[in-house]
Amino acid sequence: MNENRTSEGSLLRAVRLGHPPASRRDTFPFSIPALKGLGEIAFPGPVTILAGENGSGKSTLLEALAIVANLPTVGGAEARLDDSLAGPRGLARAITPVWGRRTHRGFFLRAEDFFGFIRRLGVLQTEMEARLEEVDREYRGRSELARKLARGPAAGSLADMRSRYGDDLDANSHGESFLKLFRARFVPEGLYLLDEPEAALSPQSQLGFVSMMSDMVNEGGQFIVATHSPVLMAVPGATIYSFDSSPLQAVAYDALEGVELLKGFLQAPERYMRHIWRPRA
Repeated sequence: MNENRTSEGSLLRAVRLGHPPASRRDTFPFSIPALKGLGEIAFPGPVTILAGENGSGKSTLLEALAIVANLPTVGGAEARLDDSLAGPRGLARAITPVWGRRTHRGFFLRAEDFFGFIRRLGVLQTEMEARLEEVDREYRGRSELARKLARGPAAGSLADMRSRYGDDLDANSHGESFLKLFRARFVPEGLYLLDEPEAALSPQSQLGFVSMMSDMVNEGGQFIVATHSPVLMAVPGATIYSFDSSPLQAVAYDALEGVELLKGFLQAPERYMRHIWRPRA
């Protein structure tokens, strides 16, 4: 089992939740059952897992943390400016962070933003390649120096993109693209808030990502991950919070309902399918 460092070594050690105005206690996001009555949520080690069903509030808390930490968002609007995050912004105003070491390194990443980011990279790459072809046509017959100077901005941007993300992220599998993106954007001692990263990852790629997380933790990184993945939840030493409890509480891996269900299913899938698969007679 990994010897995860204690909260004294964490970047974000905890968040304290203030009481909302009486007029807002029964409105979203303060009405989320898992968050009611909580005074503090601790992040005692470098990996914290937020588990729970859809709609349980784990993504809302993660979005509020991104706003509080003022982290950049990969592939989407900054959390503090995103029009869709009015609810999490209200929660963020009620949160006081407890920093071990204040950092602006790291990022916030949602699965849907990742897919959009990959598409935009592909569009940018196509546009820059078209610009280079256009310059070559425009400068045909002119000096090589003039052509190189004209190609400079687009060629430099394209080379930088390829250096960071590879030749063509869009041609890779989603899992390969995600791992390349994460490796390219990682900096030591950063705080990484990830919302359902498994959406882009096969089970094998999830194991590869856990290995990458281990390397990053050894370089001072801290992860808070909202996930349904039993693979990511199994990170040794991770603190797991269940949003299916009211209020929120730390739970053991084997006590998670989703883990128990998956174990039972894999042991005897036919037993489950007999009850849920009904072919037409």
